[in-house]
Amino acid sequence: MNRQKILGEEPIQKLLLQYSIPAIIGMLVNALYNVVDRIFIGKIPDIGPLALTGVGVTMPIMTMILGVSMLVGIGATTSISLTLGSGNKKDGESILGNAVVLMVLMGIILTVIGLLLRNKILILFGASENTLYYATEYINIILVGTIFSISSFALNATIRADGNPKMAAATMALGCIVNIVFDYVFIFIFNLGIKGAAVATVLAQVISTLVMVYYYTKGSSNLKLKIQNLKLDISIVKRIFAIGFAPFAMQIAASAVQIIANNSLKAYGNDLSIGAMAVISSVSLIFLMPIFGINQGSQPIIGYNYGAKKYKRTKLTLKYAIVAATIIVCIGAVVIQLFPEKVISIFNSDESLLKIGVTGIRVYLFMLPLLGFQVVGSNYFQSIGKVKIATFLSLLRQVILLIPFTLILPRFFGVNGVWLAGAFSDFIASMITGIFIIREFRRVEN
Repeated sequence: MNRQKILGEEPIQKLLLQYSIPAIIGMLVNALYNVVDRIFIGKIPDIGPLALTGVGVTMPIMTMILGVSMLVGIGATTSISLTLGSGNKKDGESILGNAVVLMVLMGIILTVIGLLLRNKILILFGASENTLYYATEYINIILVGTIFSISSFALNATIRADGNPKMAAATMALGCIVNIVFDYVFIFIFNLGIKGAAVATVLAQVISTLVMVYYYTKGSSNLKLKIQNLKLDISIVKRIFAIGFAPFAMQIAASAVQIIANNSLKAYGNDLSIGAMAVISSVSLIFLMPIFGINQGSQPIIGYNYGAKKYKRTKLTLKYAIVAATIIVCIGAVVIQLFPEKVISIFNSDESLLKIGVTGIRVYLFMLPLLGFQVVGSNYFQSIGKVKIATFLSLLRQVILLIPFTLILPRFFGVNGVWLAGAFSDFIASMITGIFIIREFRRVEN
């Protein structure tokens, strides 16, 4: 049976497992690019805690790069799914070609701007005299590899729309394995320290990107990357940006929150408070990335069936995705609340860092059980092309709620106010998302 036809006829449970499990593996692997770096960095003798803080200062930049990756990657993926759902392969290849050009152009722009304004940006993002050196050593190399960072994520997303989730997972797994091996080699054997972690990450992304380019040019892909499609079409670019804007906006908002949080943590706490937030963010990634994997797996199913006007199948996919996501985050919440010291000590067991981090991780991620529902709900509207609703729900938690809470609560609760801001915004955003989901379910029933 044709890969695309399967999306409209196979049982939803089977499809969701088939597409989501490889996507979950892929997203976990994507998370491990950063998490493994931080684990190795935290273990560097004598400087581990401060080096972690240096990486924490660079997180807003890393998040911005991920945001651009999602702008192009998810925008192109949804566009390709909807196009293939209507049976138009030629337009799908045009979208793929335009996406590749955008990856390169946006990567160059970010690299140039980042290197020119590096120190000013890092100080604005919370770097101190003690941590600026480590932040600079790390981000210099990451910025040089921005094209490959964007391409490795974005091309991987499009491969799922191409109907090959196993290939998508395999390329991500390859990159992660390379990253882990190179981390150890460059940090501990070549003694490159924090710089070695950045080199390992970039080289892993280069290898992943090259493998995916080969897949689209000489491999078994449904869509082919052709030279004649490497010319920007303004209508395609607008379509990619319109659909990809919601996840892009969410990541840019997350970057803004990280900047505000870093400066609040620096003002009401100390450098190690920023390091603790870097650890907390890494831990949350481990549990949230599977949810993004479910989103990635469900997206082509929802997009294809919505494009084919099989609305009952889109609704059923959403239901199963919400249940699966909620189970995952509930497991994560139990682990975090019962064993916070053990979770944080994976990165570094410094007593001062543990003292700050244990309270922070318990409070900041207290509403984690609700986030699966909130994230999957936002993704549904994005998958069916309802950009305005998707954008609102994506920004709700990260901008409309979290930024004001992060600015206001520390004035009353000190550094604990930063942790409380996360819990408050997660709860309110989930409740509001629930209202939109209920309305959508009723609309689909009709």
